Amino acid sequence: MRLVFIGSSGFGLKCLQACLEIPEVKVVGVVTAPKTFTISYRPQGVTNVLYADVSGLAKVNDIPVVTIERSMADPSMLETISTWKPDAFLVAGWYHMIPKQWRELAPAYGLHASLLPDYSGGAPLVWAMINGETKTGITCFQMDDGVDSGPIAGQREVKISPDDTIATLYTRIEQQGLKLLHEVLPAMAAGALNLRVQDESKRRVMPQRCPEDGRIDWNKDAEAIVRFIRAQTKPYPGAFCDYEGDKLIIWDAKLVYDDEVFCAVPGQVTKIGEGFIEVACGEGKLRLLGIEMNRQAIKPSELIRSIRKRLA
Repeated sequence: MRLVFIGSSGFGLKCLQACLEIPEVKVVGVVTAPKTFTISYRPQGVTNVLYADVSGLAKVNDIPVVTIERSMADPSMLETISTWKPDAFLVAGWYHMIPKQWRELAPAYGLHASLLPDYSGGAPLVWAMINGETKTGITCFQMDDGVDSGPIAGQREVKISPDDTIATLYTRIEQQGLKLLHEVLPAMAAGALNLRVQDESKRRVMPQRCPEDGRIDWNKDAEAIVRFIRAQTKPYPGAFCDYEGDKLIIWDAKLVYDDEVFCAVPGQVTKIGEGFIEVACGEGKLRLLGIEMNRQAIKPSELIRSIRKRLA
């Protein structure tokens, strides 16, 4: 099967490597993007924090590469892709919609980090963690005109544990995604895919996220806030709040279980210890362990020395 791979992330790089290992697949071209690019929902530009140099692996294997410059609607790109004579496209770690003209040339299959039809749309793993889901997964599906709405070629489920961060969850998703490719691509090459239509009644479409969406609302309960922090920790930009005019990024936190009674408003520091502070939430308290200010890591207890202080 003549396959064109489309991707620009670390996971995409791993998927391309998997495609090269499958005997039934011949990768005849690669489409990728720069680390920073413009897109319809954010014209001022987007930085791909999960970026990887997919083109390097392609060039090592003598595979032609096209890098998107403006949009996938560029006719010259489609003209080039057509010369590769693809039987299918595989899309992984990609932010752009695949144009209909491309999908008329060959069917396009995408990997989406959720159990479709649920959590269609943007940042599905981040949203799943924020919302307190106990499971998620990864789906391979054939793309159509909708948002992650085409028929399903295969799925794998992954549990979300209470101590997960976005990094630990993403690692398990990647592992299952690579296994899924080794199942789906040989069947696709043999013309033996069993596609399953999605149940539209179960679809939830999540909005895209940007760094500004990481602001912490201390009025929420501590369990919700710790999920919020862990869902946006490294390699993502991080959850944040303000302290005396400076932006604090909170990389790590954990729930506090004690019987101490302390009358405090949400966001107020209630305890200062060696290398940590504890902060009141709408309900419960959090111990903040990893803080960055002005791009410099700093011990919370060195920054804040009074329990009268408040994070906003």
